[in-house]
Amino acid sequence: MDIFKIVPEWAWQPKVFFIPISVAFFIVLYNDKLIRLLVNPIVAWAAALATTAVFVLGTANPTFKEIITKGDNIPIIIMVYTFGFFTWLALRRGTINDDRADRGLPPLEEAEGHQKVMVWPDLVYTEFICLILITVGLLVWSLVLKAPLEQPATTVETPNPSKAPWYFLGLQELLVYFDPWIAGVLLPGAVLGGLIVIPYIDTNPKGSGYYTLRDRRFAISMFLYGFLIMWVLLIFVGTFLRGPNWNIFPLGQEWTVHKIEVLNNVNFSEYFWVLGLNQPLPSHWFMRELPGFLFCAGFFIIGPGIVMFQPLGKALEPIPLIGKTFASFFYFWRKMWVELGFVRYSILVNLFLMMAFTVLKMITRWAFNLKYFVSIPEFFFNI
Repeated sequence: MDIFKIVPEWAWQPKVFFIPISVAFFIVLYNDKLIRLLVNPIVAWAAALATTAVFVLGTANPTFKEIITKGDNIPIIIMVYTFGFFTWLALRRGTINDDRADRGLPPLEEAEGHQKVMVWPDLVYTEFICLILITVGLLVWSLVLKAPLEQPATTVETPNPSKAPWYFLGLQELLVYFDPWIAGVLLPGAVLGGLIVIPYIDTNPKGSGYYTLRDRRFAISMFLYGFLIMWVLLIFVGTFLRGPNWNIFPLGQEWTVHKIEVLNNVNFSEYFWVLGLNQPLPSHWFMRELPGFLFCAGFFIIGPGIVMFQPLGKALEPIPLIGKTFASFFYFWRKMWVELGFVRYSILVNLFLMMAFTVLKMITRWAFNLKYFVSIPEFFFNI
């Protein structure tokens, strides 16, 4: 029996599973009962055994077996277990420390602080043993697994699909949704720059030197979402679901170059002028792309502006005439604006909006085949 047939083929589409996974991610992290259930060792073992069962039983499918046994993809199998374990461990210790704080006890790290050891010889011996084990592991790896080398490059025959190394597959997946200068330069630069400025923006002393979830829920959820959902999940999509011609193939489906995938790329300007107003596209590029400019400006300017230009005396007051969820959302950012000040708040909110815009761009591409919000081929400028 092909275990992948249990899930309908339509459910393997990113446009179907990405939003539910994202919603479930935040529901779990912001619900104490669910997060405590998740960090239960029994639940963790059950998840690990279920994952192992999928990999083992999935080898009955020739396409899936070829994917997971390829030398390039072995690190991804290891990544699934290591990332899952260390994320679980961090969340578990965080919830334990939160429970200890409720009982008036110090964090585990502080309680264990008396067990201090010297760098020499204890730490150096431990690092030396780890070095030996890793060296032996890499040696065995190189002897058992063949190097994933293919034939010499030639213009006559191009691999299909032509994929980057596994650790760049998330970046290659972003090229589907953005212009190369955004996917390959701007977004990676924003990620690296954002990681660099974290210590200067986030000066909250809570959670420094010990694990916690309740005191740093926003920071932890944003980091984990950016890393696990917007990077590791995209690596999964690029590895297991992207086949010939970079089409989406549900798990277990045979990869064939003859699969026909209808994809009508439509720009925002075409949706606005042609489909919305039933008018031809304006001849001048500025008028043609004005709706896209206004949309992007509203996304990146109006929202933060509403928060930033509120009088400081009213910044912590509830917002009338809107729903409770939106009121809490705006209240959070107004509180952040007061605490961080103009410069740090501006950096933080722009990094947050870039992450949100990336998700929005991916969803609109999947759901509406929207290629660019702003497309100016006259100047090679696309967003």
